[in-house]
Amino acid sequence: MRLSDRARDLPESGIRKFFELAEARDDVISLGVGEPDYSAPWAARTAAIDSLERGKTSYTANRGMAALRERVAAHHERYDQSYDPAEEVLVTTGASEAVDLAFRALVDPGDTVAVHEPTYISYGPGIELAGGERLTVPTRAADDFALTREALEASGAADADLLVLCYPNNPTGATMSGEQLAEVAAFCRDNEIRVVADEIYAALTYGADHASIATQPGMRERTVVVNGFSKAYAMTGLRLGYALGPTEAIDAMNRIHQYTMLSAPTTPQYAACEALDRCDDEVAEMVDEYNRRRRLVVSRFNEMGLDTFEPGGAFYAFPDCGGDDEAFAEALLEAQGVAVVPGSVFGAGGEGHLRVSYATSMRELKEATDRIATFVENR
Repeated sequence: MRLSDRARDLPESGIRKFFELAEARDDVISLGVGEPDYSAPWAARTAAIDSLERGKTSYTANRGMAALRERVAAHHERYDQSYDPAEEVLVTTGASEAVDLAFRALVDPGDTVAVHEPTYISYGPGIELAGGERLTVPTRAADDFALTREALEASGAADADLLVLCYPNNPTGATMSGEQLAEVAAFCRDNEIRVVADEIYAALTYGADHASIATQPGMRERTVVVNGFSKAYAMTGLRLGYALGPTEAIDAMNRIHQYTMLSAPTTPQYAACEALDRCDDEVAEMVDEYNRRRRLVVSRFNEMGLDTFEPGGAFYAFPDCGGDDEAFAEALLEAQGVAVVPGSVFGAGGEGHLRVSYATSMRELKEATDRIATFVENR
């Protein structure tokens, strides 16, 4: 069977390698999974069950249920974002599909797409599958991994056609303030660059409200915002996301969506309606708990000499391990049975760091950080 060049050259996920190593043992505490350790709120699950019992198993509209799109648009007013649910909202099969649709709708073969690193591993392959060429823009620990105009200019991003922005960030947990985003927005306006803003962790911010580049002057019309229900509502397995953006972008994405997914799964859409209507308290409780864990993990890492900046969002810490991150992660797994992800998996800017998820119980986090401290002492 002859494969396409794109399929043959597509790399395996670097994260998967460490999951497989961890799965080979039964004594491992995994801090590698980018997934909430909660179940979806009970009200959302009940709505899903009820929809099935009532036989609601048919296709929905391609764009998603009108009732859900209306709720999504209303929900985003809290981020000072205003979108027409009829024309500017598209419900997708997870936020990952929304990102893929955005790339395929906005990128022509040979277009340059700027991606700040370290960042989520799927962007690069998605750009390549759309025929684009990735341009890496490094972010630095000295800037708390925020993207700067200086970094964009130095990397040659002025010639890019599209910028992918991921804040709160996976893997670093970094966030960006409105003032920081204003500089990036000015750069995009000056160079006529469009933006795909992956804001899947928007609800998981600590100490400050989420800021979106789409609210900066002149940016709404050049930005597609991606979000979903996986992280804030612990609905990862239900595979439901969405995109918000200018009518022409959402129309184009929907045309591709019609020929691939047709429509997002029906049952999760009923769950999502209920989640947006009634589950804010449960989300707030989860965020409070993540915040407790965040403080513990960052404090413990700094105490043991693994310099860690204070992440402002998501549920990841990104400690500096002081050397070869892959060798550190492998040796830690072997010696202490703790699984973390090497930072270099997320791009060259992650070298020398580790992605540590604190989306696990406080009991396991305490045990895991004790084991890591023992490992560091014995190195």
